[in-house]
Amino acid sequence: MSQFGSQFHGKSERKIGGNGKQKKKSRDKKRHEMGGFFVATRVTEAEANVSKSVRTRGAGRVNKLKYAAFANVLTKQGYKKAKIKSILESKDNRNFARLKIMTKGSLIDTELGKAIITNRPGREGCVNAVLQV
Repeated sequence: MSQFGSQFHGKSERKIGGNGKQKKKSRDKKRHEMGGFFVATRVTEAEANVSKSVRTRGAGRVNKLKYAAFANVLTKQGYKKAKIKSILESKDNRNFARLKIMTKGSLIDTELGKAIITNRPGREGCVNAVLQV
């Protein structure tokens, strides 16, 4: 999916320096500069969230959420687990709501009402949201 950006996390080769000169490329890309791909967390009709465990540098493990059915919604009484019905809008990309892709700041419709996602589901393995008043 090329619309979600590059995987390389280094300096741009097209960047112009502070004095107006174009910088020369001193070396090639290194393997440790490569990052992970964007995880498009989608809404599912299943009975549970589906996550994928990925190995990171230093043999660590990270859970990436692939499909979400439930969200932890903060209400006045505290956190409650609520089923996600749909995605109403996304501030990142207007097509994400139509494609049912969740990102931080997306407005979702839950059993408890409309809520805004406060975390990054593709990186943290869960969906946390705040109920919109």
